[in-house]
This record gives sequence, structure tokens and C-alpha cells, in this order.
Amino acid sequence: MEKSQRSQSFSAIENSHEEERGEKLKQDDDQNRAIMVIQTGGTIDKEYPRSMGGYAFEIGSSAAQSILERMNLAMPVEYGSVFRKDSQEINDWDRELLSQVCQASTQSRILITHGTDSMIDTAAYLAKKRIPKTIILTGAFRPEKFKDSDADFNVGVAIGALQTIQIHDVFIAMNGRVYWWNEVTRNQETGQFICKLK
Repeated sequence: MEKSQRSQSFSAIENSHEEERGEKLKQDDDQNRAIMVIQTGGTIDKEYPRSMGGYAFEIGSSAAQSILERMNLAMPVEYGSVFRKDSQEINDWDRELLSQVCQASTQSRILITHGTDSMIDTAAYLAKKRIPKTIILTGAFRPEKFKDSDADFNVGVAIGALQTIQIHDVFIAMNGRVYWWNEVTRNQETGQFICKLK
């Protein structure tokens, strides 16, 4: 084989290896940034009643999935639903099931949509399980179906936080801020999630 031919052959092999390495790095990066979105119900998922004569809101499909599928996200996302409950009805049996789903997930970054009333309780329960993942709970004060809902904003804040937080712990993303699970409380007058006074 002539020198020029060998050079071209080696160059083709190197280019092939570079492409393989680039694809492997992309796959690794996608896996590292992959997010699991888990629905548990709450106001964020509430819809107008579907039954004739119905007057109470019903918990429907995942609002977070609806929001994120409208976006051109640059990371893979998987969706799941553990239960669909008003958060006042969630008990520790439900929380245990949720923790097991988080533990079993192949993703290390998890977004949970949850009702606001007992969100802090669920965050504390999950934190005590010491799951080696970054978990953020969020929700909304008005259903995602409402034009003036805060759902899109809250889910966006949570997704952004999941991309930047490098600690395995549990957080709450509400009212434009991200709180550690044990550093957040509710303002009894406004309902806002605020930093707990130390």
C-alpha cells in the first residue's frame, strides 16, 4: 500500500473512532441529563368535570407532560403516574409507593408534580429515605388548564433546577424559588412557599 493510501486509510479509521466516541459521549450526556416526571395529582392536574351534572374538578392526565411536550426540550424525558389524588388524601402508604418508584427509576433526576397542601410532608418523607437521586417536587395553585395558571412557570423552574443541582436530595420548586425540603414552609396568609426561619 502506498504511503498516501495508508494515510487516507488511517484517517478514515480515526474519523470513524471520533464519531463513535462523540456518539458515546452524547449518549452518556443524555443519560446524565435524562429526567423522570412522576404524576401524583393535585391542583396542577385538575380538569373541568366530564360527567353530566358534575360540578367538582377531576384530576386528569399529567399536566407536566402536557407542558413539556409543547417545548423543544434538549434532554430525554420519561413520564409515569403513581397515583392521582388530591394531596389532602395522600397518606404514608402512597408516599412509600412513591419512594419505591423513585428508587427504582433509572434516571437520577426526578420531577414530581404534587398538590400544594401536603407537598412539604411528602418531600420530608422522601428525604428520610435517602434516595441517591435529585428529586424536585412542584405543583400549582391553579390548574394547568386555566389561562392564568402558574403551572408552566413552576414546571419550568423545576426542570431548570434539575439541570443544575448536583446534589442528591429532595427540593421543592414553588413561587419562583427552589428550597431544600427542610428549609421551606407556607405563609399562612398568602399560601406562598417561603424560606423557613432558622
